[in-house]
Amino acid sequence: MSGTITLLVGTTKGAFLLSSDDRETWAIRGPFCDGAGINHMTGDPETGAIWAGGGGDWDGAGVWRSTDGGETWTVSKLSGGQREAWIAENPDFAAQVGAEPGPPAAFSGEIDAVWSLKRANGALYAGAKPANLYVSKDNGETWERNGAFADFPERDQWNPGAAGLTMHTIVTDPERPEKMWLGVSAAGVFATEDAGAHWERRNRLSNAEACEEHHHPAAPRGGDTGHCVHNIVRAPGNSGDLLYQQNHHGVYRSRDGGRSWDDITEGLPSTFGFPMGVHPREPDTIWTLPLNGDAIGRYPPDAKAAVYRSSNGGENWEALRDGLPQENCFFTVLRQAMSTDTADPAGVYFGTNSGSIFASKDEGDTWAEIARHLPTVLCVEVFEPAN
Repeated sequence: MSGTITLLVGTTKGAFLLSSDDRETWAIRGPFCDGAGINHMTGDPETGAIWAGGGGDWDGAGVWRSTDGGETWTVSKLSGGQREAWIAENPDFAAQVGAEPGPPAAFSGEIDAVWSLKRANGALYAGAKPANLYVSKDNGETWERNGAFADFPERDQWNPGAAGLTMHTIVTDPERPEKMWLGVSAAGVFATEDAGAHWERRNRLSNAEACEEHHHPAAPRGGDTGHCVHNIVRAPGNSGDLLYQQNHHGVYRSRDGGRSWDDITEGLPSTFGFPMGVHPREPDTIWTLPLNGDAIGRYPPDAKAAVYRSSNGGENWEALRDGLPQENCFFTVLRQAMSTDTADPAGVYFGTNSGSIFASKDEGDTWAEIARHLPTVLCVEVFEPAN
C-alpha cells in the first residue's frame, strides 16, 4: 500500500480524522466543525478538500469545508435553527453568553439537517432532513434545491422513519454522470437518468408475485422491498447498474439499477441492519453487519459482533469474527458507518455508537480496534487523496 488513508468520521460531537500510512498505526485529530453533530462526510481526492454535513433542530443545517487537511474549516449554513429564534427573542441574555445571530440561510424553515454528501461530476450534492436534494457548483459555498425531487408526485404521502424523513444515501456512477440514486427513509429508492431533471421510485421486488404481506409498516408488501431503505451501495467500475441495499427488513441486490430487487437475506442471522460495504474491484464481494432486530435492542445477535461477507453477490454469506468482541457486545453500527478502501487486499472499516472504530486490512478476515471512546459514530468514509 502506498499513500495515506484518512477515515472521515462524523460523530454527535463533531468531525474526526483518522490517518495512517500503513493501516497499522493511526493518528486521530478532532473534534472539528464547532462540535456540531456531523451525519456524513466526503472528500475530493483531486484537490484534497473535505466536507462535513450535519446540524440539527437547534443549530440548523450546515456543510463545513476544509481545504487544508482539516486544519481550518468554514461553514455554509443551509438553514437556521431554533437558535436564531431564541437569540431574537432573548437578545440581552444571548449577548451575555456571546451568542450572535448567524447570516441569513437560504433554506431556513425548509430543512433541519444535512444527512448525506456526495462529490461527483464536478458538483457537491447534499441530502437533507426532511428529504430534499441540494447541489453546489462552487464547492459548497452556495446551494440550489433540486426542484424535480422537491415536487415529486405524492410526496405528501411519504412516511418518515424513526429519525424523520431523511435522505441518507446519494449514489452516483462515475462513468455516467447523468445517473444517480437516492435512499430515503421511509420513502424508498429513487433514480434519475437525466441528471436530476426527472426521478422515479425503484422499489419493486424481482419476485413481486411471491411477496408476503407483513404486519410491520416497513416490511415488504405490495410487491415492494419496503420503503425504509437504510443504505445503498453501487458495485465498482464497469459493473453497470449493480446495486445493493440494506433495508429495514432484509438485504437486496439489483442488477438493473433498482428496477427490480432480489432478496439475498438468506444466510444472515437477521433481517435487520444498517450499513453495507462493497469491494473496490470485485462487484460480487460485499459486507454488512446484521443487528438482532428493530424493537429488541439493535445490537449484534447473541451480543457477539460479526461482519458478514459474501463473495458471490449475496448467494452465500460467511461470518467474520476474528478480533471483534464475542461477549457482552451491545453496540449499534449505523447506516453510514461502514466503508472500504482501494488497497490490495481491500480494507474494511466500521464505527459504533459506543465510540469505537474497527478496521480490517485483509477484507474482513481479521479486525483491530483502532480508536475508542469517541462520541457516537454516525459515519465512516474512506478518503484517499491523489498523490
